[in-house]
Amino acid sequence: MKVLIIASVWPEPSSSAAGRRMMDLINLFKQQQWEVTFACTAVDSEYCFPLHTQSVTKVRVVVNDSTFDTFIETLSPDIVLYDRFMLEEQFSWRVEKFCPDAISILETSDLHCLRQARQAALKDKRCFVESDLFNEVAYREIASIQRCDLTLIISSYEIKLLEGIFRVDESLIHYFPFLVRPQEISENKKLWPRYENRTGFVSIGNFKHEPNWDSVQYLKQTIWPLIKKRMPGASLSIYGAYPQAKAFQLNNEAQKFYIKGRADSAQEVMLQARVCLSPLRFGAGLKGKLLEAMENGTPSITTKLGAEAMHGSLPWGGFISDKPEEIAALAVDLYSNKQQWQESQQKGLDILHQCYNPDEHEAELIKRIEQIQNNLGEHRRRNFQGGMLRHHLLKSTKYMSLWIEEKNKKNG
Repeated sequence: MKVLIIASVWPEPSSSAAGRRMMDLINLFKQQQWEVTFACTAVDSEYCFPLHTQSVTKVRVVVNDSTFDTFIETLSPDIVLYDRFMLEEQFSWRVEKFCPDAISILETSDLHCLRQARQAALKDKRCFVESDLFNEVAYREIASIQRCDLTLIISSYEIKLLEGIFRVDESLIHYFPFLVRPQEISENKKLWPRYENRTGFVSIGNFKHEPNWDSVQYLKQTIWPLIKKRMPGASLSIYGAYPQAKAFQLNNEAQKFYIKGRADSAQEVMLQARVCLSPLRFGAGLKGKLLEAMENGTPSITTKLGAEAMHGSLPWGGFISDKPEEIAALAVDLYSNKQQWQESQQKGLDILHQCYNPDEHEAELIKRIEQIQNNLGEHRRRNFQGGMLRHHLLKSTKYMSLWIEEKNKKNG
């Protein structure tokens, strides 16, 4: 089996949860002895995972360029995975033209339409309602899901939205969360410093990701002043890849509010901290920072949205609240109460074992892909709406892309 992954960024598991998830998928495909080619529209990244160590072929591709046609026809993949719907819009018509029998898989990472709807509601200073979901991004994203043979969904909450609100057939979507291997949990636990040997609060997240940047500002303006009133000596260190100048301007040594930028090791900074703060106000998917906190035995304080779909029916490894005063009070209590802290640490372990065990998810995904491969014609016949959308994409996107390509040739 040949797998082609088409993306707009190289996988950076040290920079983002999306990068970690992409490597989970690549590792799973390699376990099947499948050949994996990673094609990306971006220039090389300094922090890109060294894909050659996994025997993954790296290729740079260009949008609106017929060189991709030669590439895809020569490679002739059995599976094409699009990393986000925008890439499916750009490249799927070319793939279908030259490799019509290739299985198309869409990796969402999170539902963009949900994240945007929540962001818009927050900007308007009101609660998110389901009608917010019907935005321009949704029309594009759901159409992309319908066109593909299978879409990977990281959040059980988003599965319910797709099936219940958007009426996407269950045969087109598959739940596949983050993966945490039991052996890795055991190895990580050996490194955990005790309660007494940890100090300070920590927050971590890629600064390019808007929910993370909003969370940093929320901490600075609202949450941290409330914590400092209760615990004057407390310190907060905020880490994240790709910080901009405006982020470092929030640094305040007098308030012990530190903007640290990229962490050399997210594991190390999480291990050193006693409590993780992640008061997210909008977003979607699962939160990698909160998973990392649990993996390193660091209890966390987050919002209902932050913990959404992350812990099943299990109690959270820390506390959940949407009220600023309550978040501050719970953060101080968790930081100061050793027994409560240890109990929260154990709850995080329980979540890792029960919700992210690869034994429950890897085999099911491979089985699903193989079922589609063995019955591809019937699978597509049952999805008439998807076929109709593919037909219209071929007509619209194809000719727009060809027009842009010709224009670029003239200008170049």
